[in-house]
Amino acid sequence: MSLFNKMALAALATTIPMGTAFAADLITVPTSTPVEMPIYEEPGFDWSGFYAGVYGGAQNGSDSGTQYGLGVQAGVNAQFDFYLLGAEVAVHGLTGGDAVGETTYGQILGRAGLVVSDDVLVYAAGGYGIDLGPPDEQDLLLGGGVELAVTDSITVEAQYLHGFPLNDGTNSKDQFTVGANFHF
Repeated sequence: MSLFNKMALAALATTIPMGTAFAADLITVPTSTPVEMPIYEEPGFDWSGFYAGVYGGAQNGSDSGTQYGLGVQAGVNAQFDFYLLGAEVAVHGLTGGDAVGETTYGQILGRAGLVVSDDVLVYAAGGYGIDLGPPDEQDLLLGGGVELAVTDSITVEAQYLHGFPLNDGTNSKDQFTVGANFHF
């Protein structure tokens, strides 16, 4: 065999595997696009809007003793991301105690809170409270609470308020309430 034939045979032997390697690459046509599947996230409780509710509680005064009662409340909230601002009015009847007997107590509160999770609100409250019957007492109220959403429109809450006497009385109060609210 001549030198030329040997070189031609060597060149052919090296180019044939390259041609088959190129021929081995598959031509693919995408049948679908890689789009992410939509994930449904249930929206959290909407704290904004009006609400009304009922509650029961105990109020312990330094002069009046421990009184128990039931009440009604109504309010409005505005949620800004995870912040909440609100206002509430409430009135409850109280019975028991040392010297007072039965009385009615009204209060106006402002609320500022944090939405800790989709269904949990922690808030501080402050406002004005007044005995609507004897004795004539007025209080500055400060405290806070926690509210939990149990359905799309019903929440349960627990709240503590301390009453600082505004008139010359010395009957400071500690008020603890537990209730339920319906959100509109």
